[in-house]
Amino acid sequence: MSEPDKPILPSNVKLWEKTMNWQPDEGHLLEFQSLYEGILQGNQSLNLTRITAPDEFWEKHLWDSLRAITPLLSQPLGSTSEEVSSAKTGMVPAEGGNGSVRAIDIGTGAGFPGLPVAIACPEWQVTLLDSTRKKITFLQSLIDQLGMENAKAIVGRVEDMGRAVQHREQYDFAFARAIGPTMVCAEYALPLLKVGGLAILYRGHWTDEEAQVVSAGVEQLGGMVDFVEKFTTPLTDSVRTCVYLRKVAPTPPEFPRAVGIPAQNPLL
Repeated sequence: MSEPDKPILPSNVKLWEKTMNWQPDEGHLLEFQSLYEGILQGNQSLNLTRITAPDEFWEKHLWDSLRAITPLLSQPLGSTSEEVSSAKTGMVPAEGGNGSVRAIDIGTGAGFPGLPVAIACPEWQVTLLDSTRKKITFLQSLIDQLGMENAKAIVGRVEDMGRAVQHREQYDFAFARAIGPTMVCAEYALPLLKVGGLAILYRGHWTDEEAQVVSAGVEQLGGMVDFVEKFTTPLTDSVRTCVYLRKVAPTPPEFPRAVGIPAQNPLL
């Protein structure tokens, strides 16, 4: 019997260009396909994701992961363009950092958004963090299989990482996607960032009331709401919001609080 045909991701090159002013090259497309195949294989034993159809995977995992860093894809770091450094798209991390950009994906789950970011931004160093050892073991093996030298997967609780000297205030970007309420994500992410760094929180709907609460709450953590961007996904018109929190001062040493406390008792 012949093997069933492998599911093939759509390239959607024109859609990438239209929605992000960025086009994946042939290498990106091959890596996206290999990532897709690896996740499908791991899904058989680990139940990583329910999103497995090619179009759905492209939109809800690849496109959704990268939409949050659109200005950095169309205008790479190192650009002096006003567009990148403006308040609207002010993603460039603090001046004077040595070495490559460091990003951490908190509660990475099946590897999103961290793995697509690492593929699209090979000059970055991307750390995938999750508390589930089986997932991290799988993700590290997938990273090795894909030959991704700019990504690594580590197991741990984010509250512990936020107090560890090798992680606290060490990152330029911190991603939090579908891991809890906004203020919980803020308490997880901001201690990990250098001053000047950016936390990118992936949300669904967003209200003015929530914005007011978050603006007040993040000040306790040394942060501020830099900007909020609402958009719809290109295939299903689903509503998405990205909340960008800028680290403007060192996070007080009492944050993050002990494991479990941020989720049980979010800051107000």
